[in-house]
Amino acid sequence: MKGADVVWMLVATALVMLMTPGLALFYGGLVRAKNVLSISLQVFICLGLVSLLWFLYGYSLAFGPDHASLIGDLSYRFFRGVGIAPGPAAPTIPHLLFAAFQLMFAVITPALITGAFAERMRFSAYLIFVALWFTLVYAPLCHWVWGGGWLAKLGALDFAGGTVIHIASGASALAAALVIGPRIGYRREPIHPHNLPLTLLGAGLLWFGWFGFNAGSALAADGVAVQAFMNTHMAAGLAALSWMFAEWIFQGAPTTLGAASGAVAGLVAITPAAGFVPLWAAVLIGALAGVICYGAVLFKGKLGYDDALDVVGVHGVGGFWGALATGLFASKAVNAAGADGLFYGNVHQFWVQLIGASAGALFCFVLSWVLFRVVDAVIGLRVEREDEIQGLDLTQHRETGYSL
Repeated sequence: MKGADVVWMLVATALVMLMTPGLALFYGGLVRAKNVLSISLQVFICLGLVSLLWFLYGYSLAFGPDHASLIGDLSYRFFRGVGIAPGPAAPTIPHLLFAAFQLMFAVITPALITGAFAERMRFSAYLIFVALWFTLVYAPLCHWVWGGGWLAKLGALDFAGGTVIHIASGASALAAALVIGPRIGYRREPIHPHNLPLTLLGAGLLWFGWFGFNAGSALAADGVAVQAFMNTHMAAGLAALSWMFAEWIFQGAPTTLGAASGAVAGLVAITPAAGFVPLWAAVLIGALAGVICYGAVLFKGKLGYDDALDVVGVHGVGGFWGALATGLFASKAVNAAGADGLFYGNVHQFWVQLIGASAGALFCFVLSWVLFRVVDAVIGLRVEREDEIQGLDLTQHRETGYSL
């Protein structure tokens, strides 16, 4: 083991954990005041529920010995054999530390989906859905990409979770919005964020935590981590600018919400490419991500589905763009463990990225649709109409976010 790698990965793991409370603040500010605690709790409780499932069997399904290139076995259930000695995935850090780092990814992924059905889903149904989704969607997809499954064998590049996290959450969010239906009054009455300073604070914490998310995925304190760190920052900054200017042109004013949303879109898009592309490519990926994701959010209005907090437009579309961009701009000069992309003469890598992103999106959408239908049939997904009008903070949790 290398001491510097251990220290860096401990810090990176803590940074990724901070992203989940940051997401709670980001989403909390975007909903109406009567639902701020509901959405925040849905996000925050994943730190407990997913951690338990990760310990019981999740880590083993995702990173255990491969079966049919589809899923891991249960060799690591209850963290059996996962100790302070190095593991097979990261030879310079303890196996337990690698498992902890990957846990924080597993925690935030289902939490991202909550933005699609914000302000209208039963909390009990949400807990059941997360447990099922983590088991049947996240763990297999994670194994496909990072655990030695078929996408890894195909050669798909996903440095820190463009497919595993963002395409997965975005595709699942689309299924959620279609199954659960729009909020009462959607497109007939104004529904505005209640606290944009809270959202901006959440965006800042996400940006900060994302350095652990991406640079930590190098699994070492080395030059690849430095490259991923700087790529992450530049992509986020350029996407914040491009989204802000795009809405300034098309809607007549720059907004705080646009800048915050753009930053997150840039962070999403650079995630699969962070350790594989040169800095100039990260700048371009981020700048285009802001415009592409802004356009996707606008297009949502034409399609008519109610993805309340734009998980599809930011994470789904942004993650898909990032996966394709990896196939365009990846360079072995940046990371010898990767592959060259289309612009460095390797058209095959672009097609592999397209296949991986498409397969991940289709798998997550279809299975999530089925899971939402099953949960709806068993206990019901949606709160009663009167409860939705009154707000989920009171009707689901018997508390309020503000006393004045």
